[in-house]
Amino acid sequence: MISINNLSVEFSAKSLFDNINYVINKKDKIALVGKNGAGKSTMLKIIAGLQKPTSGTVAVPQDTTIGYLPQQMILNDTMTVVEEVRQAFSHLDAMHDELDRLNGELLTRTDYESDSYHDLIDRMTTLTDRLAMEESENSEAEMEKTLLGLGFVREDFNRPTSEFSGGWRMRIELAKLLLRRPDVLLLDEPTNHLDIESIQWLENFLVSKADAVVLVSHDRAFIDNVTNRTIEITMGKIYDYAVNYSKFVELRKERLEQQMRAYQNQQKQIQETEDFIERFRYKATKAVQVQSRIKQLSRIERIEVDEVDTSHLNLKFPPAPRSGDYPVIADTVGKAYGDHVVFDNATFTIKRGEKIAFVGKNGEGKSTLVKCIMGEIPFTGSLKIGHNVKIGYFAQNQAQLLDGEITVFDTIDRVAVGDIRTKIRDILGAFMFGGEASDKKVKVLSGGEKTRLAMIRLLLEPVNLLILDEPTNHLDMKTKDILKQAIKDFNGTVIVVSHDREFLDGLVDKVFEFGGGKVKECLGGIYEFLEKKKLASLAELELSKSPSADVVKPKAESPKSAQAPEPKQQRKLSYAEQREYEKMGKRARKKVEEAEAEISRIEGEIAAVEQEISAGAVDSTVFERHASLNKQLENAMSMWELASMEAESFNK
Repeated sequence: MISINNLSVEFSAKSLFDNINYVINKKDKIALVGKNGAGKSTMLKIIAGLQKPTSGTVAVPQDTTIGYLPQQMILNDTMTVVEEVRQAFSHLDAMHDELDRLNGELLTRTDYESDSYHDLIDRMTTLTDRLAMEESENSEAEMEKTLLGLGFVREDFNRPTSEFSGGWRMRIELAKLLLRRPDVLLLDEPTNHLDIESIQWLENFLVSKADAVVLVSHDRAFIDNVTNRTIEITMGKIYDYAVNYSKFVELRKERLEQQMRAYQNQQKQIQETEDFIERFRYKATKAVQVQSRIKQLSRIERIEVDEVDTSHLNLKFPPAPRSGDYPVIADTVGKAYGDHVVFDNATFTIKRGEKIAFVGKNGEGKSTLVKCIMGEIPFTGSLKIGHNVKIGYFAQNQAQLLDGEITVFDTIDRVAVGDIRTKIRDILGAFMFGGEASDKKVKVLSGGEKTRLAMIRLLLEPVNLLILDEPTNHLDMKTKDILKQAIKDFNGTVIVVSHDREFLDGLVDKVFEFGGGKVKECLGGIYEFLEKKKLASLAELELSKSPSADVVKPKAESPKSAQAPEPKQQRKLSYAEQREYEKMGKRARKKVEEAEAEISRIEGEIAAVEQEISAGAVDSTVFERHASLNKQLENAMSMWELASMEAESFNK
């Protein structure tokens, strides 16, 4: 559909892209990956037509529409949310105007056999078909579904956009973009300001309704669930894989190993040739052979090994000072701003060593409760911090507290203690402050760089209760992996506020859900929580909605309707909805089969370990493995029960 041909881009005599070629096909879902500065955002801007390459072309067929979501944007502050989003349908008016113009031109033409006349007919047919397709859908209903899916509530629809924060404005622009239904969607970090529920809604939309998608994201679970193709940008070249990100990581490792072997063999050959030339350079009897070797050396095409982060850092926290058994005890804690109740009657106990996630929609009180624990804001109820609890707190404004007049290295050197001081440059390298970057003054760093530096500084302080508020927003996948492993190995207590499912998976053992003014405690990991909430099946809720609920009605309801709403009638599903319902049922049954296969696998491993124990030839870890497998079996049985319940709901 879109062809990128011989694309090259240079900045200050440095090559960003060198003669790149690839094609974006209809229905491709592409993840654009590469280290920071590799050119991912630049590539999106070039495809969108916002930036010109140094050489090469981007061939876009006529009538192909492109939608681009940048990381930063400016919205009109004079409109309400609905008015702003309704602009997504302004292209229909333009299409009607063009169709009227073409009809007028057709009336004056008499060259019925000419190519231009046939082109005119083709253009009119295309426009007519497109209008018929787009206008067959209820635009108001689609608009409401999209806004609700992205986390808005109906009360927000008629609020001015000026009342919303930057993250919510980004959602407004994303809603407009999705409603336009472009042929190609270009998304640059679309999940940065979304909560878990909105991310899952966006995943489902991109998979089921979008055509071609090219996205840049550091959310591994998101790109794994959405994409079927991965394009890596590295050293000015691209590598194109017809797989999702997780499979790409495996294939990339194999490619780099092959490259390294070829590079080492070539280096050995070059060294042997140079040694021969040097040894016999001045011997007349070897002059012919020496000249031959010199020519051979000049003809060798040098193998380059793709840039790889070779720092295999295993970041560890200093040992946590021992705290009391219960670092945090909350009893009927509440917080309100005027008449607006953020949450109320929150009662829970956090035990020493627990790792907990705070999740829920934006604005439901996750960061507010963290501030209550930190003692930064007043609240109602009782909130006790346990004996000898030392809190390490990371928030977005943490970066503003850094000393701008000292260097990056000195910022960390002043808080590091013990053996970790010998690894400061390794740590900085892992967090993208390698080489000369470690000698920069803090005041010249970007906002994202300051955030990462504040994170490192926090991780090196001896604390026993870590509270991290959205710690992964400015971190790439490798750095997130390093941070995640460090938190897993930490022997203190951790509270993480995050929407990054892959980061939370395997990290937390309890989830606190914020919503509707309540804080609910849920045992288990993040994916067990999501299964219980059935957030992955939001589409099922949409199918069960009545048509009357699908239309935006800003006018006030009558007192009668407000007092006694009439029961909604169950409507018959359309053909498309019936097909979608059947697909969801099929997916649910597949989940049951996968859960049963997982149970069989674990039971087989348990049987093998028990055989080892009964044979007497056991190592020191065998009982740990046995206990771990039994816990896995318990979790797998729980997942099977949830999957079975979901599958049964489609058989009713």
